[in-house]
Amino acid sequence: MPGLLRGVARTAVVAGTATAVSNRVSRRQQGRWAAQQEPQQYAAPPPPPPPAAAPPAPAPAASDMSSKIDQLKQLGELKDQGVLTDAEFEEQKRRILQD
Repeated sequence: MPGLLRGVARTAVVAGTATAVSNRVSRRQQGRWAAQQEPQQYAAPPPPPPPAAAPPAPAPAASDMSSKIDQLKQLGELKDQGVLTDAEFEEQKRRILQD
């Protein structure tokens, strides 16, 4: 019986040590990855967004409105994808509705 307890105790110590080492390695890797991400985020500002495409030539009113709706839908998709910021979205929306 003492041999069995010794074996179980040894297994518990080894498993506990392995878990502790594994957790430490994971935390260290996450810290390194976070440190690598930070300089990239602050290194340079993102390039300005490309100018919006010029609206098509004037057409009948119904076609013009559907064109504006399509452009607004595309803008909304770009904003949802994170390509446009809220300010950029509002500016482009204003330009489309102004025409």
